[in-house]
Parts: sequence; structure tokens; C-alpha cells
Amino acid sequence: MGETQLAITSNTNLPIRYVLDTNVLVHDPTALLNFEEHHVVIPMTVLEELDKLKNGRNTTAADCRQAIRELDKLLGGALPDDIEQGIPIPRASLNDNLGRLSVLMAKAPDNLTLLPTHLNDNKILNDINLLKHDHPDQRVVLVTKDINLRLKARGCGIESEDYHSDQSVKDIEQLNKGFLEFEGSFWDSIDEVETRQKMGHTLHTLAKIGPLQDVYFNQFILDETGFVARVLDIQADEITLLHLDHHQLMETEAWGLKPQDIYQACALNLLLDPDVHLVNLTGSAGSGKTILALAAAIEMTMATKMFRRIIATRSTQGLDEDIGFLPGTEAEKMEPWLGAITDNLEALHCDDEDCSGSVDYVLNKVPLHFKSLNYIRGRSFQQSLIIIDECQNLTPHQIKTIVTRAGSGSKVICLGNLAQIDTPYLNATSSGLTYLTERFKSFEYGGNIQLQGVPRSALAEFAEANL
Repeated sequence: MGETQLAITSNTNLPIRYVLDTNVLVHDPTALLNFEEHHVVIPMTVLEELDKLKNGRNTTAADCRQAIRELDKLLGGALPDDIEQGIPIPRASLNDNLGRLSVLMAKAPDNLTLLPTHLNDNKILNDINLLKHDHPDQRVVLVTKDINLRLKARGCGIESEDYHSDQSVKDIEQLNKGFLEFEGSFWDSIDEVETRQKMGHTLHTLAKIGPLQDVYFNQFILDETGFVARVLDIQADEITLLHLDHHQLMETEAWGLKPQDIYQACALNLLLDPDVHLVNLTGSAGSGKTILALAAAIEMTMATKMFRRIIATRSTQGLDEDIGFLPGTEAEKMEPWLGAITDNLEALHCDDEDCSGSVDYVLNKVPLHFKSLNYIRGRSFQQSLIIIDECQNLTPHQIKTIVTRAGSGSKVICLGNLAQIDTPYLNATSSGLTYLTERFKSFEYGGNIQLQGVPRSALAEFAEANL
């Protein structure tokens, strides 16, 4: 094969045909609607893979079924020739140039076959090479979340890229940490402030200038002198801060647990606030995410009776397949996967005379339910506190499915460590936890904190920094 066939097209002015891989449709079942005026192509191999994955109760099967339904909405009544040429994709935002959707049904002849056809990935690459041959006046781009397939595509002279439509940030460092830290005194950078008392609280109203231009609801303001405040209201040209007493914040107690640093104190402040309906806690392993969430949850169900029950769930690789084969009830099946919850429950009572007795007492008194993500779909939880652990392993579509289960009077707590992603086609920027944090940063009733340090132990702290 000549060099001209292996050269990747660099002319960005040509019309584009985007060929979608199966993992893109599983990651986002509505992905085919997100390519604006361009032509979207679905290889027949991708339809076959969706068909194989569509059965079952796991989240992947549900996403496959939704992707198939989206395809059927557009292609269901079309003739085969029309499907091969491309069906218009209707969108409210684009009236003149709708973009098109087609299915790639042709099989590449031997003289255009790049790779052996025993693998589905190879079949897709061979089909794309045929598409390039038949449409030399267009750019043909493979869109896949499989890094290895992107490497194989580039090795075959095929342009490829990741699916970026649901990636809210390009660099994880741009993600809102939930707090702004000022060197020295915060007040040295403020020219004018209006301070007033309201129902026992001190409120500061400031001009929205300088570093305060990009603040969000329930974000914390910290400085080196011990000043702590929370953003309570945001207007076009001014913001209102709720002054928080540093000592009182550090003495906040939830089920016997006190914060070990100011970041944990800020997290507890959000967790215990009934007006904050969504809390995201991120941070490295051992930073205290789970124990803070659990202590606050027990406090608000047993002591203050704000919620009727605690729903605990998590995303774990293998859980979708394995849970059906484990013996016992759903709660018994989920217990091994939610060991982090029970481990932290023991940690909360480690100083008790009878730790195991205290844990059994709490488990008997607190309506703590372990739920599989497979069984949450379609449910609606009222007056519940929902803890979702390991959120970094969820796709944006999955996180939306779970958070929308929160009914009237419920609160959702999302926990995760973006440095420990186990899902094959996710990274820190495409994780559902990143997506949720970025999309909800302007939500009046939501807040997030990126916990700092590793209070778990000196060993854990050293391992996090050096291994």
C-alpha cells in the first residue's frame, strides 16, 4: 500500500464523517445527536456489538438499549438506500444544516483491507478505510474511547479522536475545588464591604471584582489568618458571604467525629446543612471522604431525624456480573462491595467498650440500605440520604441516572478519587464525577470540597505521595 493511502488527512476545511465506536454509544447513548452539522456513521459491526450487549440488568445493557432506541427513532422508517446515504438528524438548535446519520453496510474488498478480520476492531478500521476510499473529498474521523484502537487507527493512517462532547474541562486542574485560599488576610484585597446581622448570622456583601469574579454558590473563602466564609448569594455585580467562626467550625461534631483540618470542617458544614441537597467530596485515598459522609448521614437520620433512611451504593467493576451469582438477598450481596461503609462505621465506634456491639446497634437502629446500581434505575427515593461511593467510575450518563433518583426531601452525597479510575474507557476529564462537579458548580443548593492531605495515617500519607 502506498504512502498516500497511509497519510492522515490534515485539511480541516473538508466536510467530516464521524464514525462512532460502540464504546461511545455505551458511554453516551445520545452521542449521535452531538455532532452538529456533520455526518455520523455507524458501522454494522457496532450494531452487532450493541445487540450482543443489550441483554441483562447491568448499566451497560441499559445504555445499549437506549442507544438502540435512539437509532431506531431516526432510522426506523427509512429505506435501506436512504440509510446508506444518510438520514437527516433533527435538532432544535440547527434548522438549516441538520447533519446526517447513516449505517456503513458495505464490506471492504481484499485490496482495501488493512488488517485481519478476526477482530471487530479490525473490521471497523477496514470499513473506515473503504469509506475514505469512496469519499476522498471528505475527512473521515473515528471517534472512540478506546485508546488502543485510536493507536491502531493512526498506525493505519486513519484519523481518530476521543469523544469530547460531555467533557466539561480539558484539564482536571481547572475543576472547582470548592474553596478559594488567600495568602495573608482576605480583607487586605477588599476595598469596600457591607456587613449586617441576620437571624444570628454575620453576612458580608462585597463587590464582585478581582479573584471574586469567578465564585460559585456554597464555595468557601479561606485565608492564612483563620478567616472562613461561605458564598451564600451571587448577583450580577456583588456577592454575599456567610461568616463562619473558625473555632466553632473545627469543633463541629457528627456522630462523635470531629474534623481534622479546615477542609474536612468545610465538608461537614455542607454535609450537615439541610439546604444543601447535593455534596461532592473528592480527594486522595484516606482523605476522609467516606467517614465524613457516613458520620453526617447517621447524625441526620438518628439524631436530628432529617432523613428517614440512608441509601448506600457504589460503582465497582465486576459488580454488574457478579451480584447475580452471589447467594443471599440484595443487601447481603452488596455487603462485600460496600466494605468501606462498614469499615468506617467500625472506625466511628473504635473507642467504644464494645465496638462490634455498637456497630450492630447502629445497623439495627439506622435504616441503612445497601443498593446495587442495577436496581436503582427507575426508583425514586423520598426523604432519603443517598451516598454514592466510587463515583469516579461512573459515566456522565450513569451519574445523571442515579442523581435523578433523588425525590422530595432527599440529599445526594457523591464520593470519589479521580486518581483511582478503574473503568476502561474513562479518565479524569471524562469521569461522571468531574462532569457532575462542573455542571453543578452554579447550583444554588449544591456544593463540593476537594479534601486535602491524607489524615488516615502517616503510612497512607507517605504512600500517596511517594508510590
